[in-house]
Amino acid sequence: MFASASQPGTKLPAPLCSIVLRFVVYFRRERTVCQAFSLTFRPVADILYPTEKGETTVNKKELLDRCARDGEERVLLARTLDKLELSQSRGVPTHTVFLSPSQQASVTDLLHAWGRPRHLFWGGYPDSERRACLFLADWQEENGVLGDPEGPLTAIEAKFPADAALTHRDILGSLMGLGIGRELIGDILLPQPGLCQVAALREAAPILLSQWEGAGRYKVSLSEIPLNRLIPKPAQVKTVRDTVATPRLDAVTASAFSLSRSKAAALIAAGKVSLNHRECLKADRQVGEGDVLTCRGLGKCVVKEVPGQSKKGRTMLVLERYV
Repeated sequence: MFASASQPGTKLPAPLCSIVLRFVVYFRRERTVCQAFSLTFRPVADILYPTEKGETTVNKKELLDRCARDGEERVLLARTLDKLELSQSRGVPTHTVFLSPSQQASVTDLLHAWGRPRHLFWGGYPDSERRACLFLADWQEENGVLGDPEGPLTAIEAKFPADAALTHRDILGSLMGLGIGRELIGDILLPQPGLCQVAALREAAPILLSQWEGAGRYKVSLSEIPLNRLIPKPAQVKTVRDTVATPRLDAVTASAFSLSRSKAAALIAAGKVSLNHRECLKADRQVGEGDVLTCRGLGKCVVKEVPGQSKKGRTMLVLERYV
């Protein structure tokens, strides 16, 4: 369906633009944003405008108005579109800064509405949390981008005394003390005592190598390493098998984090629970297989399976809680 929209440029047939934009609004309302907000869909002609050749393109301002939930997100999405347009107009690869899971979800919605241009999210290793969005040129293949030693991402390895017991917070604090923005830094890995590995944008590497002298009370010895030498720790998960009357967000949250249903509902109402990396304020939102629940202060849980109904008519769940 989106094959023709994946080519450089943002020109789309009017019927396809209508379908894409209606789908995004529905998706944001029903599955992702989960917040109570009003979207009045104006005629498609208000969002699209004709080109000299009689084709139709997406109005960037109108699209940002619909996709951005606040001013900060609008700036993020506008910068993302600037990178995309640069890639498409000049036929060169471009990339964003590192994005949090929530920001990645926002950018994904935007790119779906824009026509699904060629892109990928990459943080230096599979299953990384913080990732940059890479826009591929026509001549690039995904495998080539990920394996490119001169690509936009690199890694810095820091060695310090094994008995230093430095934490993620210690490392992040020392990096932020250099005046580097968090968006230039990806995941921070502590694979073994005395060793830290930091994914970073390549343009930030010279600053890190020249100015990062220590963390806490300890000096660090630095070197730049290829991404394939990153050593992420395997995720530690606890499997939870439970049944709920209905797979509502409050019921699944209560099961995942060992809470009462009323406590889970209170956390949802307070904006502390996210569904698929988006804040969700509706306790009755239906949760399905593959959905990711995060609760501020309690962690993350993935719905691995929904096997079906028990003999008593309750919905069975298989959850994986990250510990």
